[in-house]
Amino acid sequence: MIINTTDKLLIKLENFLNGFSAIAIFILMLTAAVQVVSRKVFNLPIPGYIDIAEQSIAIFAFLSIAYCQRLGGHVRMEIFLSAMKGRSKWVSEAIQTTASILIISILMYFSFKHFQRAWVFGDSTIDIGLPTWPSKLMIPVALATLNLRLLIQLAGYIRLAIDPKLEPIGVPLIKDVVEQAEEEAAQIELIK
Repeated sequence: MIINTTDKLLIKLENFLNGFSAIAIFILMLTAAVQVVSRKVFNLPIPGYIDIAEQSIAIFAFLSIAYCQRLGGHVRMEIFLSAMKGRSKWVSEAIQTTASILIISILMYFSFKHFQRAWVFGDSTIDIGLPTWPSKLMIPVALATLNLRLLIQLAGYIRLAIDPKLEPIGVPLIKDVVEQAEEEAAQIELIK
C-alpha cells in the first residue's frame, strides 16, 4: 500500500532530522559548559557564542516537529476526539489535518521567502558575522517535512473514514492514561 511505503520512507527522514537535532542540542550544551568555564576560570569567552546559540535554536525548535507529529506528541484536543468513534472520528481528524496542512503551507511559503531575503541580502549576525540563511532555511525544510507527515496522516484518515474497520496506517492513535502509563512502565523496565 502506498500510504505504508511512503510512511516508512518519511520515518527515515524524520528519524534523521530528529537525531541531527539531538546531536546539535548536545553539542550546544557542551559548548555552553566550555563557555562558562573558559569565561569564569580563564576570562576567555568563546567568540561569537551568542551568535552560534541563536542560530542553532532553529535546529532544535523545528527539525523534530514532524517526528513529534508522527508520534502524536503535539498538544491536541483529545477530549473530544477520544469520545468519538468510527467514521465521525476519522472525518473530524481529516478536517483538522486539512486545516493544519493549509496553515503549515502558508507558514512554509513565508518562511522560505524570509530565507530568500537573508540569502540575497547576505544577512549575518552582529558579533562574528555568521550568515543567518542556514538557520532560516531549516524552518521551511522542517515545515515541508511536517506537511509530508500531515499528508500521509490525511490519506490515512480518509482511508479510515471510508472503511473504519481497517487497520490504522500512518496515523497517530489516541491512547488513554492507562495505556500511556503501561508504555512508560515498559520503557522503564527496558532501561533497568
